[in-house]
Amino acid sequence: MTSPLRSGLLAALATLVVDQASKLWLLYVFDIANRAPVRVTPFFDLVLAWNIGISFGWLQNDSPVAQLALMAVKAVAVVALAIWMVRSQTKLATIALGLIIGGAIGNAIDRLAYGAVVDFALLHVEIAGQVYNWYVFNLADVAIVAGVAGLLYDSFIGIPAAKAP
Repeated sequence: MTSPLRSGLLAALATLVVDQASKLWLLYVFDIANRAPVRVTPFFDLVLAWNIGISFGWLQNDSPVAQLALMAVKAVAVVALAIWMVRSQTKLATIALGLIIGGAIGNAIDRLAYGAVVDFALLHVEIAGQVYNWYVFNLADVAIVAGVAGLLYDSFIGIPAAKAP
């Protein structure tokens, strides 16, 4: 196995483990369901949100058919990203793809286990007495966004990347 591919697989595995560990700890040790919201900093709270939709809560639908369709699309996407990762020519792109794959699998595990994705991080700011909230997210979401940012950065500075499948 080549070193960049190993790095991508390690990024995927680390993302998956940290994501699932954080969710399990928050749900079953910290008991966030009975403690939320918890102010961590003036701009960050721990809350519990069950996301039955996709990114940023889009396409909220809890029907079994919709959930099955979402899982099928996610499975196809993970396979396509894995093929892209194997073909990747740069370490940065490989790691970025690993982050995306690990995050996608972490959220898919939630969907299988709970019927929804466990989201818990809320960023907010107060301006002139008005509170503005960001979407509630989790560590898998952070990894996915970081992976996309890494791919964008790599596309501008890296060698020409392998074509996505």
